[in-house]
Amino acid sequence: MSPISAPDGSSSPARPANSPAGGSAGRPDGGPPRPRPEAEPTKPGEPGRTHPPNPTTLATEPDASKPHPSGPDATEPHPTGPDASKPDPTRPDARKPDPTEPDPIGPGVAEPAIRDLAAQFEDEKPGRMLSGPAGLLLTTAALAIGALALWQVFRPLSQGSKYYLIIFLAGVLPLVFLAYPADLRLPARLRRRRAGSADNSDRPIQAPASTGPTVTDWVLVALAVAACLYPVLPIRIGSGGGGYNAFLDRQGLLATTDLVLGTVLLLLLLEACRRTTGWILPAVCLVFLGYGYYGGLLPQTWPVAHAGLDFRQLVDAFYNSDSGFYGTPLDVAASYIVLFTIYGAVLELSGAGRFFVELSAAAFRRSRTAAGRTAVASGFLLGTVSGSGAATTVSIGAVTWPLLRRAGYPPERAGGMLAAAGVGAILSPPTLGAAAFIIAEYLGVSYLQVLGWATVPTVLYYLGILLAVEIDARRSGVRPVVIDVGSPWRLLARFGYHFASLIAIIVFLAVGVSATRAVVFAIVLAVALSFLDRAHRLTPGRLVTALVTGVRGVLAVTAVCAAAGIITATTTKTGLGPQAAALLIGGAQAATSDPTLVLVLTALLAAVALTLLGLAVPVTASFVIGWVIVGPALLDLGVTAPAAAMFVFYFAVLSEVSPPTALAAVAAAAVTGGRLVPTMWQTLRYALPAYLTPIAFVITPAGLGLLGIGGVQRMAFAAVVTALSVAVLAVAAGGWLPGVGPAGAPERVLGAVAGVTLLWLEPVPVTVGVVLAVVAAAGVFVRRGAAGRSSSGSPANPVEEQL
Repeated sequence: MSPISAPDGSSSPARPANSPAGGSAGRPDGGPPRPRPEAEPTKPGEPGRTHPPNPTTLATEPDASKPHPSGPDATEPHPTGPDASKPDPTRPDARKPDPTEPDPIGPGVAEPAIRDLAAQFEDEKPGRMLSGPAGLLLTTAALAIGALALWQVFRPLSQGSKYYLIIFLAGVLPLVFLAYPADLRLPARLRRRRAGSADNSDRPIQAPASTGPTVTDWVLVALAVAACLYPVLPIRIGSGGGGYNAFLDRQGLLATTDLVLGTVLLLLLLEACRRTTGWILPAVCLVFLGYGYYGGLLPQTWPVAHAGLDFRQLVDAFYNSDSGFYGTPLDVAASYIVLFTIYGAVLELSGAGRFFVELSAAAFRRSRTAAGRTAVASGFLLGTVSGSGAATTVSIGAVTWPLLRRAGYPPERAGGMLAAAGVGAILSPPTLGAAAFIIAEYLGVSYLQVLGWATVPTVLYYLGILLAVEIDARRSGVRPVVIDVGSPWRLLARFGYHFASLIAIIVFLAVGVSATRAVVFAIVLAVALSFLDRAHRLTPGRLVTALVTGVRGVLAVTAVCAAAGIITATTTKTGLGPQAAALLIGGAQAATSDPTLVLVLTALLAAVALTLLGLAVPVTASFVIGWVIVGPALLDLGVTAPAAAMFVFYFAVLSEVSPPTALAAVAAAAVTGGRLVPTMWQTLRYALPAYLTPIAFVITPAGLGLLGIGGVQRMAFAAVVTALSVAVLAVAAGGWLPGVGPAGAPERVLGAVAGVTLLWLEPVPVTVGVVLAVVAAAGVFVRRGAAGRSSSGSPANPVEEQL
């Protein structure tokens, strides 16, 4: 299990720098996995992999003291073939999986294979296995970069932060070409994988075949080193070179050598993005590059036209300015994200992930909805130390899918729940996604303030998912599952120290310590506390593994952040941000002249635009693009900067659960073996309130209370009313009022209208929303009375009754 991953939402840092790409969990002949084999032993090339077996043993057989279901279902033979383990929705026993059937993902699944599966469905593509000289070089370079990042926190380089960014990129970019293959066939393989995801429930998780670096890769490594280090080399090369200060002095007047090497670095970054995230982000960067170069040819009457930039001006903006390659996004990756990925790797190797999952199971082991609650709680707890949506989905799915399957959840519904819970990792303090650090830098506020803004929305997000779980349990008649774990209090007493470093981060931030120093102190604390558990002690060798693993986890996000400089620099040089904002506001004003309605329509248009943008590019790039395009429009309409930034952030994150891409849903379908499209729609249903809550940030001043701004009274009002809205929307989406019974179509429509109305946090709309919600609830009571006592409560469940 690899529950800890990069806080950018793009990789799992728990893979050692040159660990194998993972092995099959099944037989060597490619057949189905054996029932519950022993934990896979440590493999060569995986230093520090000393984890105990995955905690999937939490799922136990049904209580033997209760009679087994009998009758026709008891003697009906099981179907055969690739779909044998999938419930057939047309059969009456569709939700009665065989309790003796081996789990599709159990303790026998190799942890590297789970990490590779997470990487396949993340913004980051899976890396290659490295051994020999290439592996040694990668490990040595990653160790040096990690040491430099930690040193920079307490002893910054005297030449300034940009000098450090140049050195950092020079160390990271070459490693991208070593760690990630060219893999030009990915789009076709991706299509085949998605097409076949519905038939993989009986297939073991397998990592893609991996090879060592090619000659081309080594050439790209050499070019990356030269192009990145050129600005700081004290050597004259033609009319260029001469050292860092001389390079800065040529800003706006690039020499030919500067232009050539700047172009080389531009192409290398585009290729690095393609290798790590796919084709879409490089294509978007090329669109902005083309706009900067050809925008001067557009009719000057067009709002987006500009005076035009030649190629030398563009390269100068990218290579020798503070808004290009070495801008705020890369600064965030080099200063914050690398430290948090190291912290995540330390927690992973210290056993924190296993503890969080076991604690979730123990907390709900006696409840009827134990399986669903465990999945959601695991996602929340893992999200506190992970900023990756799909990776968290795979981690909790590998553990909780057997529980959900025994409880009777169809694969698609279980996948939707897992995906929605996993995406919450990017929203959960204290380790948010990379975009949260960019928010702090853009707005000039402390990271603690951003954490405060995210707290209430995160609680509301998980409230919506938990309500959906409870509604599904009653509407679908899922059955209880026995979870063989100890008391949660015993777990807390023995392993509760894993929370100490998380709490320490908040405490350090609260007393004024910088975010970088706070996380370093938390790393030291986590390392010290790891010696309380002999199986997970961070000895010097394992500590080196954690350091190298953390740096490996930041490779992809570094490429994305550096390439994002193409977008920000082009937008700054051309003035595209204000022009796009004017177009967005103009579209809303074309429909109405009322200022309030203009704001609402602009927010809706912005939400649609951000959602569509997020379907194509990673969360970090989506936020950067959305902020420079959509942010100015919201600010021009009087929305405060925190509300506008969090609005853009949330819709960038929600792209992870938005069809037709929905990477977290794709990952969940791969774990459960469910059909892909139904899994996506189930994910959307679970996450539905999250799409509407951010709109409350911007349309009324009271919405700021959701961000903890405006005093206790405003915060309480906004939190309570929005929680009611989330509850009503959950009932409307699930079609069941807990404690009462099923809701018909009229009540569900009325409830949906009430939930949306409640998001307008003003006295009159709130009153109307409450009245509509009461009327909808009354309609459910009337429907229950009309149906008679025999149909009250949850629907009959023959399996549960026989248990």
